[in-house]
Amino acid sequence: MKKIIVISAHPDDEILGAGGTLIKHRDNGDEIHWLIATNIFESQGFSKEKISSRQLEIEEVASTLKMHVHKLEYPTMGLSSRDLLTMVPKISKIFQEVEPEMVYVLNRSDAHSDHRILFEAVMACTKSFRYPFIREVMMYECISETEFAPILPEKSFLPNCYVDITKQMDEKIGLMRIYESELGEHPFPRSERNIRALATFRGATCGVEYAESFQILKSYRFERL
Repeated sequence: MKKIIVISAHPDDEILGAGGTLIKHRDNGDEIHWLIATNIFESQGFSKEKISSRQLEIEEVASTLKMHVHKLEYPTMGLSSRDLLTMVPKISKIFQEVEPEMVYVLNRSDAHSDHRILFEAVMACTKSFRYPFIREVMMYECISETEFAPILPEKSFLPNCYVDITKQMDEKIGLMRIYESELGEHPFPRSERNIRALATFRGATCGVEYAESFQILKSYRFERL
């Protein structure tokens, strides 16, 4: 059994980028933790109904994937570099308590600034001399954010790891449907058609029907070869 943690700036990031892989972790009996950095509040103009429905969505996704939820409660769409001062210690505390072997983190150059700031905070908590239990750090792509980032060589998402999610694809779509308000019709990026299209493209790259792709940022393996 592995201990893993998946990082979301907003609920739905985890399904878009790693939903099929999380299903496989669940079915393997792994212990899954889910860190959500932001939340929505009335002070931002969100209704009580919307806030309540969002919490129900989180609970349903967490229950289905058997995930332990950790919330940081920063206002959505508001993360900035000044939040790193408080965010890094909060993430560090969670990591020290959970001791995850694998970390799934958002792409560092996504279009959404919440994603970029959260990436910086998470990576500050992966140093081997402070977090020796972490064996792998995997960066995932998030449709509607990763592909809209500036196309600069130093910021490109360069997948070098693929997970076959052919058997998990339908359940991934089912999980995404829980976030009903986040889905739209093609050509809106977060549509069922486009989620399947990206998985089809990634699958074609590695010779399977559907796949999710990751960029390995750190991998420490000490087994005798």
